[in-house]
Amino acid sequence: MKNQYEGDNPQDQGIKIILEALKPRFSVCKVADYSGIDLMKPFCFTGTTDEENSLVCPESLVPQNTTERDDGWRGFRIIGQLDFSLIGILAGISKVLAAKEIGIFAISTFNTDYILTKEENFRKAMEVLQNAGYEVKGLS
Repeated sequence: MKNQYEGDNPQDQGIKIILEALKPRFSVCKVADYSGIDLMKPFCFTGTTDEENSLVCPESLVPQNTTERDDGWRGFRIIGQLDFSLIGILAGISKVLAAKEIGIFAISTFNTDYILTKEENFRKAMEVLQNAGYEVKGLS
């Protein structure tokens, strides 16, 4: 029986997706403002809405004006600059991990996507993705 999502994943279309495990432990935060952090440091992601200022950064860079935080996230990125016409890359990864009950926090940049999982699920997530045909680099 054909899975309703079969063929939606770029891996199924012959597009090789390579993932790179990142070293830092991350924190997902709400901050009063961004004045307490050097936004030029690697892996500082911000989002501002009419309701909040969000910050994802290495735990070592969490500013004093943080109002809420959730520590203990590990991450990986999709290597390379993704063409905006590619469809289903993040959905494919999400689907593989959801099938194993691994939650994600996804961040997209102009070049690529970053996927965070709680630290206790990180190694399992990377193994699940390898078993699904994704190449994983930097996992030690």
